[in-house]
Amino acid sequence: MVRVGIVGLGYWGPNLVRNFSELPESEVTAVCDIDPGRLQKVSSRFPRALATSDVEELLDRGRIDAVVISTPTRTHYSLAKKALERGIHVFTEKPMATSIAECEELIHLSKKNGTQLFVGHIFLYNAAVLKLKEYVNSGELGNICYIFSSRLNLGPVRTDVNALWDLATHDISIILHLIDSERVSVNCQGLAYLNSKIHDVCTVTIHFQNGCMAILHSSWLDPNKVRQMTVVGDKKMAVYNDIEPLEKIKIYEKGIDKPLYTDNFGEFHFSYRYGDTFSPRIIETESLKAECQHFIHCIQKGIEPRTCGQNGMQVVNVLAGADLSLHDGGGKVLLQSLAGNKQ
Repeated sequence: MVRVGIVGLGYWGPNLVRNFSELPESEVTAVCDIDPGRLQKVSSRFPRALATSDVEELLDRGRIDAVVISTPTRTHYSLAKKALERGIHVFTEKPMATSIAECEELIHLSKKNGTQLFVGHIFLYNAAVLKLKEYVNSGELGNICYIFSSRLNLGPVRTDVNALWDLATHDISIILHLIDSERVSVNCQGLAYLNSKIHDVCTVTIHFQNGCMAILHSSWLDPNKVRQMTVVGDKKMAVYNDIEPLEKIKIYEKGIDKPLYTDNFGEFHFSYRYGDTFSPRIIETESLKAECQHFIHCIQKGIEPRTCGQNGMQVVNVLAGADLSLHDGGGKVLLQSLAGNKQ
């Protein structure tokens, strides 16, 4: 039985408490939040767990084996570091930290103390994303030309991080999972409308070594909720719509074929392919439950998580490069020039 402590009981924290409490292999033995109201609300539902506002009291090796960090982004590094130094396994929500240097230190501490460092990139445990990965790996879509993603909504507006770090993190983690190629460069432009220091709208472009390109549009200043990703291959195309209740993935047998070489411009015509559209069967599971189960399984078996510290650092690498570009007018940033860019 893995004893779990959970820090941060805001929007997402109670869902983590519920899932770890329901797993037969884990037990929530402590919860922590600086807000007395939140602490009381969760404590009333899970009275057997210690309820405290003092994170040091929660990080007691006699009380927990693992800690789950669901707090504002700026606190992820410091809390994870405290836990890893005590030999406690860490599950931290995304993003893993706010710099590559912080990620490298956490990875070092994890290896030094023999603890798991797990990052909450929840969409890598999503059944639809895993199905999309199958299509990419099988070659059915052909060579991937580009990916376009949109993650939009009217709020919730963050005050600690911009839309890049809050929203684009999800799509960056998915895209890096889908494209098996080194990241070459990134550029980002955005709009800081509500607060001159925090960007509400961000558009990111990532270029990969294999020639593929990804474009991400993120905003909490949009009238419609959109969670959609289009993957364009030279054989077929796929659209993943996370809001769609049933047919979350649609495969389009569409494309454009370049003509054979000709030196006669009049004979140079592209060929457009229009075929069937179908939606594959997806066996739905709760992504958060699958994520929590995987964390506990990795602790018990001593295996590296799918979303390990290295995976978390790769995402932060892109975020850090995009943030540099965002505050430098949208110029291209070479990711290999940033420390910690490891495949």
